[in-house]
Amino acid sequence: MKVILTQDVRGQGKRGQLVDVSDGYARNYLLPRKLAQEATADNINTMKMNDKATLERQAKERAEALEFAKQMRELRLRVTAKGGGAGRLFGSVTNTEIADALEHQTGIRLDKRKIFLDEPIKTTGVYTAHCKLGYEVTADLLVEVAEA
Repeated sequence: MKVILTQDVRGQGKRGQLVDVSDGYARNYLLPRKLAQEATADNINTMKMNDKATLERQAKERAEALEFAKQMRELRLRVTAKGGGAGRLFGSVTNTEIADALEHQTGIRLDKRKIFLDEPIKTTGVYTAHCKLGYEVTADLLVEVAEA
């Protein structure tokens, strides 16, 4: 019997896949637990439409990520932190502070977990932060740290 999986099933396949399983397994296990639905013509058509919509959404999100990457490469972000003189800072500049400054200065909202620093920023100067924007798109962001 051919069924369309509505959830990931170990040993059978991933959600949205069309798989061929034995009749008893489908009737007694998959269908009552709503792990799959029968592969009728309507259900197969719906699956194909959902796949098409998902691909279009992913293409749109990838295009947005590429646009953000282009904006970020041209950007120089300025972050101020308390310092003790001679270029040394009290504490360090974190990815949270960089994300907040990015949203405040440019309006681009980026999750702090997507910003990575090579080393902790403990002195003033210009540093590079690596930003993962999704869909294998990354951008380097120049961060200028100054004393407040």
